[in-house]
Amino acid sequence: MLALLDAYRAQFRVTFAIQLEYRASLAIWLIGTVLEPTVYLVVWSTVARAQGGQVGGFDPQSFAAYFITTMLVNHWTFTWIMHEFEYSVRMGQLSPQLLRPLHPIHLHVADNITYKLLTSTVMVPVAVLLAWIFEARFEPQPWALLLAPVALGMSFAARLMLGWTLALAAFWTTRVFAINEMYFLASLFLSGQMAPLALLPGAIQAVASVLPFRWMVAFPVELLLGRLTPSDAAFALGMQGLWLAVTYGLMTVLWREGVKRYSAVGA
Repeated sequence: MLALLDAYRAQFRVTFAIQLEYRASLAIWLIGTVLEPTVYLVVWSTVARAQGGQVGGFDPQSFAAYFITTMLVNHWTFTWIMHEFEYSVRMGQLSPQLLRPLHPIHLHVADNITYKLLTSTVMVPVAVLLAWIFEARFEPQPWALLLAPVALGMSFAARLMLGWTLALAAFWTTRVFAINEMYFLASLFLSGQMAPLALLPGAIQAVASVLPFRWMVAFPVELLLGRLTPSDAAFALGMQGLWLAVTYGLMTVLWREGVKRYSAVGA
């Protein structure tokens, strides 16, 4: 455990230095992270006003609270390994990682945590500013706020495992762009990032309840906004645990089989 902590500390320092070196790229990513939910916020607030001030129990102020919270939850829990792993496999960059005593996933976890701690110093003030501009109305419940760190931690872990599971397709095919795009579109619609799931047709809500995306993003958002009962939250935590176990199992099996097939194939 001490060796693992030392490895994480070393990777934290490396990632922090890299992020500071590429400040322009970091700024561009942050702008995109803020703009997307802000656009959805403006669109749905406009729809609510056109419909007499409310749509499906959401008024402009509650829409503002929803999309600002979604912005933060998505930022704290998203992962990008599925976009990078293919290149690592194809160009042989995975080879030196396999020689280390730690699973490569630890490198990605350290990078993720460092990036999110660094960028949260910008994202949180921006969220406060947006809440002031759009007059967001937050009505959290104390018990839900206490449970939120657990839900966020499980969301991050489940998204990380699912991202790794998808990324491991690179062991069988050197081009995974189509798989990544399908995952991105499914997540956008079924995790509540584009619209609250309560506003979507019943059939789509049913699909979202079965797939993992709702439990990774929409659940922590609804929990923070005080839109769930304790029994709803308990069920959602159970679903998070189920998908965490499923994705961990899939990742473990695919990693074991994929490494046997691994070879750097060049550009």
